Amino acid sequence: SSSEGFGVAEKIVLLTFISAVILMAILGNLLVMVAVCRDRQLRKIKTNYFIVSLAFADLLVSMLVMPFGAIELVQDNWIYGEMFCLVRTSLDVLLTTASILHLCCISLDRYYAICCQPLVYRNKMTPLRIAVMLGGCWVIPTFISFLPIMQGWNSIGIIDLIQQRQFNKASNSTYCIFMVNKPYAITCSVVAFYIPFFLMVLAYYRIYVTAREHARQIQLLQRAGAPTDGRQHHPDQHSTHRMKTETKAAKTLCIIMGCFCLCWAPFFITNIVDPFINYTVPGKLWTAFLWLGYINSGLNPFLYAFLNKSFRRAFLIILCCGDERYRRPSILGQTVPCSTTTINGSTHVLR
Repeated sequence: SSSEGFGVAEKIVLLTFISAVILMAILGNLLVMVAVCRDRQLRKIKTNYFIVSLAFADLLVSMLVMPFGAIELVQDNWIYGEMFCLVRTSLDVLLTTASILHLCCISLDRYYAICCQPLVYRNKMTPLRIAVMLGGCWVIPTFISFLPIMQGWNSIGIIDLIQQRQFNKASNSTYCIFMVNKPYAITCSVVAFYIPFFLMVLAYYRIYVTAREHARQIQLLQRAGAPTDGRQHHPDQHSTHRMKTETKAAKTLCIIMGCFCLCWAPFFITNIVDPFINYTVPGKLWTAFLWLGYINSGLNPFLYAFLNKSFRRAFLIILCCGDERYRRPSILGQTVPCSTTTINGSTHVLR
């Protein structure tokens, strides 16, 4: 309503802030996609296929969803018609749901890589299975976005209330209103947020337990080598480095998942509560929760840059036009003989 509109000073601050968020999201996610495409080492890591697809979803959010929401927010009016309102709303639900499903797939990928035997991981994460999982991240959200929204299933029983809020006679303004009935609110929130969140919590808990066990094994190997066949074996730096890399990658993805949940949890909690309290949540609160979620689309690339050494190096190479200082040292010529052993289900490389 007009009483919930923003003043001139508020609009200027909002426009500046929203423009910065959109620009950060576009440039950051483009940088992630280019980094993986150009860096051969990043392409070898299966998890990064999910990260690229996630970055693509976030890029679409920043290009197809946020600008139109910003225009409506600042102008206090929707000027693109009812049909495009439905399309924009469907894209919003589709892309944000795809984001959290990608994070769920990333957590499963890390679970198999860290908690299972290497052979199990190779059998589980085949190229075909990765393609199927990526397809599911995009197809499943369609069934809770375009299909029900275009058919009007979300508005059954509340059509009069939606029409009442779509048009403000006092200011002669039209709004792109997205309201949901109780069945759709519960179904959409459970599929898009709560089930993936529960799976991620379980996966990362197991990763945490396994990472602690790996750390204990590394300490045991470092304290003393076990004599075998008259030879003294000592833990190779390569095995220690690999374990530490896997553990750090898991921690990085945990932080990324945590940021996503902090950004989107207020929205999804409110999305379920609002229909049960007769849609009395203030409009400005809805706006704040929605844009808090949008901010996450521009946050992930910066988390990669600060928390992942491989991405940070790839970003610096791109931004510094291929400066040789940031390239990986060549491993050609390293001829240290190595052998492998298995300790409590964890494979270690020994010199």
